[in-house]
Amino acid sequence: MGSVFDEKDFLACCGSTKFAKEMVAAGPFSTHQDAIHAARNIWFNKVDVNGWLEAFAAHPQIGQAPSRDHKSPTFAQWSKGEQSTALSTATELTLQELLEWNARYREKFGFVFLICASGRSTPEILAELKIRYQNRPIIEFEIGAQEQMKITELRLSKLFSDKADTAPAVKPLSTTNTATKAEEDRVNIIGAHLTAATGAAGAKPAHIPIRTRPPITTHVLDTSRGCPVNAIEVRLEMWKDNQARPQFGETYINGWILLGSSATDKDGRSGQLMNMVEALVPGIYRISFNTGKYNPDGFFPYVSIVFEIKESQKWDHFHVPLLLSPFSLSTYRGS
Repeated sequence: MGSVFDEKDFLACCGSTKFAKEMVAAGPFSTHQDAIHAARNIWFNKVDVNGWLEAFAAHPQIGQAPSRDHKSPTFAQWSKGEQSTALSTATELTLQELLEWNARYREKFGFVFLICASGRSTPEILAELKIRYQNRPIIEFEIGAQEQMKITELRLSKLFSDKADTAPAVKPLSTTNTATKAEEDRVNIIGAHLTAATGAAGAKPAHIPIRTRPPITTHVLDTSRGCPVNAIEVRLEMWKDNQARPQFGETYINGWILLGSSATDKDGRSGQLMNMVEALVPGIYRISFNTGKYNPDGFFPYVSIVFEIKESQKWDHFHVPLLLSPFSLSTYRGS
């Protein structure tokens, strides 16, 4: 028998009443992954615009504590926990700047800035807010809905974990899924939402939609100015030898295959770096940025990031932004 939850449980995951009612009607769910599959279908196909706005309105602004009289105490508790990294890394100045940009965002778009904040610092959230502020309202509305789904998936995982803790008779998540969750939490600085393998390794999950963008994307932000970086050349390459891995300190001349190159646009986002494929080829990839063209006197003449995509990750989307300042840089991977 599957886990049984009521409307208040699902309202803790997503503040839309329509979503909660539909989830109850679709349950009970035998596995955590079944619940996520249903949640994605309900959120994107059954909840209307008013339901999306209701869910957005349930969230406090980033940097602010949830209301004490929130309709779901569990929602408020989880929201506070998800913002813990942001609050612990905030200074008086960055918190004030974040609040000011939140207000500007709400004035422009009419709803709260929504981002899966778990594991993200205040500077990272602020940088993303400034980038997204430049979007058109219809684009930002869709991004907000996608961020809400990331939050919902994260909280569904908590919901099932809590049920497993309080009801031993319920079948717990497999160790594979638990390990995957732990890994995603560690890299949640990039906003990656939880994913779990289903069936054989590398099998396509039934809920993954047809791609609407290439599986590897990037953008570049100048954090010292709080603005996107335009006209930086970006190259995406793949390591061609499946038997031998590139090693640190070794020089390779012909080991990489160029998949594509482009230049960042006014929003700091690169064009299409590879063909539109459903399944990525597992292997080692390298993405390089011609940062010296942007700042010839800067510390970094160019930047290369090497990463490996596993067989079990070939259906995922990998977003590898580069955050630049005059003397430092940081990257994170998101999906």
